[in-house]
Amino acid sequence: MSVTTRASHTFAVFLRGINVGGIRIAMKDLCRALSDAGFAEVQTVLASGNVVLRAETADPAAVKESVQATLRAAFGYDAWVIVKNREQVAAIIDGYPFTPADDGVLRHAYAVITTGPDVVKQMLEDNPGLSPEERAAAGGDVLYWEVPKGSTLESNLSKHLAKPRYKPLTTTRNLNTMHKVLAKFPPQS
Repeated sequence: MSVTTRASHTFAVFLRGINVGGIRIAMKDLCRALSDAGFAEVQTVLASGNVVLRAETADPAAVKESVQATLRAAFGYDAWVIVKNREQVAAIIDGYPFTPADDGVLRHAYAVITTGPDVVKQMLEDNPGLSPEERAAAGGDVLYWEVPKGSTLESNLSKHLAKPRYKPLTTTRNLNTMHKVLAKFPPQS
């Protein structure tokens, strides 16, 4: 895909599995690689694989293909990304279905972003059951998930989502992170 400085379409790109395991990428190196590939106004959000960039194409599939190829060439790993536009990021935030529980327990609010509603359906059908303190709900191509702070990695759903078959199909973000990503989009006119 050819991306030039005439880029006029903004996307959020969510990278799967960087800076949490064996794959370490400095955000300045990530920005440089994507800029060198022709994307414009490349910005990272936190150090967990959230990028907002501009592309000449309006096709998120073309952006995904180009970003994955760039990451594979620049950093030598089997990269998977999910690409969303402003409206889709806002819809993920607005779609969060859970109201705060009135039990004094602090919780993380997550959006498990997937490649499609069929993935969410499969994750819920195959799930061995939620821990008593977890909540999960389907929302199109997003699985909304809530779990008490401090128990994310030990929860039943977390263990289920860590299965290798979901690696190329999902990435999880805290809703606070999604708000920060949305704030990086240019103002709507």
